Amino acid sequence: MPKVTKPLAKRIAVVFDFDDTLVPDTLDSLAEHYGIGAEELRQRVEPLLEDGWEKIPARFHCLIEESKGRNDPKDKLTQEYLINFGRELEPFDGVPEMFERLQQRARELVPDIEVEFYLITGGIVEIARHTRIADRFKAMWGCEFHYDQSGEVQFLKRSVSHTEKTRYLFQIAKGITDQNQDGQLFVYRDVPPEELHVPLTQMIYVGDGTSDVPCFSVLNDEQGVAIGVNKMHSAEDWASKSSITQNQRVANLVPADYTEESEMMQSLMLAVENMCKQIALRQLSVGE
Repeated sequence: MPKVTKPLAKRIAVVFDFDDTLVPDTLDSLAEHYGIGAEELRQRVEPLLEDGWEKIPARFHCLIEESKGRNDPKDKLTQEYLINFGRELEPFDGVPEMFERLQQRARELVPDIEVEFYLITGGIVEIARHTRIADRFKAMWGCEFHYDQSGEVQFLKRSVSHTEKTRYLFQIAKGITDQNQDGQLFVYRDVPPEELHVPLTQMIYVGDGTSDVPCFSVLNDEQGVAIGVNKMHSAEDWASKSSITQNQRVANLVPADYTEESEMMQSLMLAVENMCKQIALRQLSVGE
């Protein structure tokens, strides 16, 4: 007898960008902390962009060149420096408590449901991996450096571009959390819906702008939920800066405030509740 109801997957994925979404912009903060200054870094990057460089490698190239130009070993940009910087980084208000609040609300509606958290950043993932919220994420993806034997940053070995972020949504859907697992060529291959780790319809993506637009588009196409983080003066400013088109619109555009009564938490709660109710409905259809 053919199946007539949708497959049941008792799992929700909440996926976050990092910079200006969960924490203040880490590259600006790192530039200031390292003694360059955010504005000075932008001025160094600009000629590279005019010469055809992509923005992500251009920014990190300038940081690496600054490190190589310093003679004192204590002034070098090292893996240890990035780790300590991550440990000192403070997330936005309410972020540390947000994870358990969402999981608890989901369990109230579907007791055996799993709510998993993921992070996809075009920034330095080494920093994210050493923040005090790092252990809440099942997997993190982002730009990574190669270090020499002394630990000094040498060059960029992995870059996550705006459009490449979408690849990791499909990896999450298929349950691929290892950087090298299953390769990169086959991440988009067809997988029967009943074999998905978490359907895109049960995925929430939270991001702050241009780098997240491709992910907004994917989740809108797949009936997931996209939530925008706004630090602009108005929604019009945000949409203009991020070049938002109709199929890239978000379910809500809210400030980066994750405290209990904030609009962000209300938005996340409603998204999780809606998905839980859909899952509960499917449970009825399969007799669980």
